[in-house]
Amino acid sequence: QVQLVESGGGLVQAGGSLRLSCAASGRTFSSYGMGWFRQVPGKEREFLAAVSRSGGGIYYADSVKGRFTISRDSAKNTVFLQMNSLKPEDTAVYYCAATLNAYINYPVPASWDYWGLGTQVTVSS
Repeated sequence: QVQLVESGGGLVQAGGSLRLSCAASGRTFSSYGMGWFRQVPGKEREFLAAVSRSGGGIYYADSVKGRFTISRDSAKNTVFLQMNSLKPEDTAVYYCAATLNAYINYPVPASWDYWGLGTQVTVSS
């Protein structure tokens, strides 16, 4: 079992940046692949980025490639999502996810084992 707590969301102007954090507690952090998703009301949860257990594998959705960067700090049991050049359409609740499985279909929310409660990101125009 792992508990995930996101932080770092807030209100930012278009073109600005935010850095989201997801602190993991419970089982050994290095056992988990980690990912970020987002969701707006009435839409499906959208995959953004994932990092493998070792940190050697990193994957991005095309919609955020070049603007968002995922990273993990094993010493802090934390995964980050650096978001640059934010747009109003990036407004959503952002969720952190974790999986014990080494090989999953990252973009599919049902593939992930654990979720945080989310943090709101609002980008004003």
